[in-house]
Amino acid sequence: MSVAEERIERLHELARAAAREGKDALAKRYVRRARRVAERNRLSLPTQFKRFTCDACDAYLIPGRNARVRTQDGHVVITCDCGAQERYPY
Repeated sequence: MSVAEERIERLHELARAAAREGKDALAKRYVRRARRVAERNRLSLPTQFKRFTCDACDAYLIPGRNARVRTQDGHVVITCDCGAQERYPY
């Protein structure tokens, strides 16, 4: 595992912890920084990281607090408070 991958994983953990404590601005900073590290090192973000972050506003998504999760026609639809939606097959 490279240094960049370890840093992305650590930033993911920090974003999760900050979001659970209600520190949304700090969680967004961690998400942005992790994306930046991935871009600079030409890495893809881990699937779990992608599924729990909003591409539009960089928020760390917590179902029930700032994200709505629904199933529809064989897909999980996650809607962020900003209005952005992501669909994943199940």
